[in-house]
Amino acid sequence: MIFADRIAAAAKLSEALADYRDKHPLVLAIPRGAVPMAKLIAEQLHGDLDVVLVRKLRAPGNPEFAIGSVDENGWVYLSEYTTRAGVDDHYIQQEVAAQLETIRRRRTQYTPARSPADPAGRIVIVVDDGLATGSTMIAALHALRNRNPAQLICAVPVAPPETLQKLHNKADRIVCLSTPTNFYAVGQFYSDFPQVSDDEVIAYLTANT
Repeated sequence: MIFADRIAAAAKLSEALADYRDKHPLVLAIPRGAVPMAKLIAEQLHGDLDVVLVRKLRAPGNPEFAIGSVDENGWVYLSEYTTRAGVDDHYIQQEVAAQLETIRRRRTQYTPARSPADPAGRIVIVVDDGLATGSTMIAALHALRNRNPAQLICAVPVAPPETLQKLHNKADRIVCLSTPTNFYAVGQFYSDFPQVSDDEVIAYLTANT
């Protein structure tokens, strides 16, 4: 399945998530790419939009490849790729510190005048534009589970089957539109896959308030 762009993928996800329409779900995007998607899904389901801030930990010499992730509270997930990548504790500590600084900067930029939305007791839908290793989604779901949502849903257009297996006990429900085995990068499943800027994220979140 090839999606025209993120908005087209979000429209299809909204249909798959129709059970949650008018149940006031909290739709949380993993920035930056998923923010326009989550905006549309929140509108279609009559829910609220916000972001969940997590960052991947980058492999040495290959910043696009995730060896793990960190959430806003500093909880660290390390994948099975960490040992294979030959990563030592010193590198991990430096990378965690760098990504936490990015998270702090983004929180200041994205929601300067308010606290993050409270997921306690709510249906929470976590949206990303696709999963490769699944590291950032694992961190997001872990952070949110600790805040006692009524139901925790992972919603993505595309992910390889082995990545979804890692998530099966992290969410109450996983909604994924396509599970190709021939998977190299999320972008290969979109005809148009531009970068989403911080300014665009801020515009989406400001329009939501």
